[in-house]
Amino acid sequence: MESNAEKLRGLTITSLDEEDDEPELPHRSPPASGGAGYEDDDEEEEEEAEVTLGFLEKPKHPGLLLRHLFPSKAGGIPAWLDPVNLPSGNSRCCGFCGEPLQFVLQIYAPIEDNAASFHRTLFMFMCPSMACLLRDQHDQWKHRQGNPCRSVKVFRCQLPRSNAFYSSEPPKHNDSDKPLCPGAPVCHWCGTWKGDKICSSCKKARYCSEKHQTLHWRSGHKSDCLQLISSSEASSSIFPAVGKVPASKSWPEYEIAIDYEGAFDSDSCDESNSKSLVMQRPGKPDDMMQSWMDQFEADADNKCWASFQERVSRSPKQVLRYCREENAKPLWALSAGCPSNADIPSCSYCRGPLCYEFQIMPQLLYYFGVKNEPDSLDWATIVVYTCKGSCDQNVSYKEEFAWVQLYPTTTTSIIAMIQY
Repeated sequence: MESNAEKLRGLTITSLDEEDDEPELPHRSPPASGGAGYEDDDEEEEEEAEVTLGFLEKPKHPGLLLRHLFPSKAGGIPAWLDPVNLPSGNSRCCGFCGEPLQFVLQIYAPIEDNAASFHRTLFMFMCPSMACLLRDQHDQWKHRQGNPCRSVKVFRCQLPRSNAFYSSEPPKHNDSDKPLCPGAPVCHWCGTWKGDKICSSCKKARYCSEKHQTLHWRSGHKSDCLQLISSSEASSSIFPAVGKVPASKSWPEYEIAIDYEGAFDSDSCDESNSKSLVMQRPGKPDDMMQSWMDQFEADADNKCWASFQERVSRSPKQVLRYCREENAKPLWALSAGCPSNADIPSCSYCRGPLCYEFQIMPQLLYYFGVKNEPDSLDWATIVVYTCKGSCDQNVSYKEEFAWVQLYPTTTTSIIAMIQY
């Protein structure tokens, strides 16, 4: 039976090294997985799970990232799988500041032996406030006391092969592919969430929140609104095209390309690369970095950090790690702040167990252009657990569970300082 990683690869995402229209080569077995179970690496010889790494590339053509082509992408706006029944209400807002969440990435990850998951996409959203992420990391331990507030949310959407939105035949990728129906109107400011609020003057502009309506009004809709009122039809120049949103309102858009971790031979990593988390600029570490590295030698988290550091150095540009195998484990940066099995809740819908599926890496911040400022976003890793049975309940977008691991206070800004 094919592994889940093979299913993911065969259905949507392309390898970094593959040429257009060429079949993908069989993967090689990945090296040891490391992660939270690093202490048993020398004692256990169990078969290692196949890890798929995600890398960011500028899309060759924006049309390749439209929803009916089932893309995996980061930044920009989401290509909703179910384009009609979008998350609504408080589910689309940060649990701390109440602002609409910003789109981070989506992964197309169907499950071959689950008919209800013929199409399956995972969507991650995040509040851009570091203050909210710090509170999220604190409150995630409280899930057994009720539903904690979250600033990071992941939604799972899945569809059977026969559905109301897409053809049952695979995309031809020849410009003839079209969705079967239009999607719900979205906010004219963020382009992400359903626009269930309408401008009271022009009756055409839509918004997901009062804040976005106010921002749009101040940025130019005040004058556009008068044009719309005096015109019987909205001008195509006034509103952005479908699938577009001003770059200042979202993180830069990228396509996610993949390769197997086994394709990166740890023996081929040069000595300097194997000692750094990501590729740094030529030259010696600055005084602050050297001091931090010296202090870390005596830190209790050193062994876990060394494992994380060595593993990532094999492919420093990875922004995503994906594996839904039975024995898959996250790659933790630190032993502190790792959840136990008891800390991972059950599925909110079927009450079944959750399993590890993917994690995002701090390198994503570099591609998103996040600046090194005291209140800038920063994380060690964010790990996502999804329903093991990928249950098919009567909810289009099911919220899954994300675990946030941050760096200690003394090292919070270090990774943001490292440049490629």
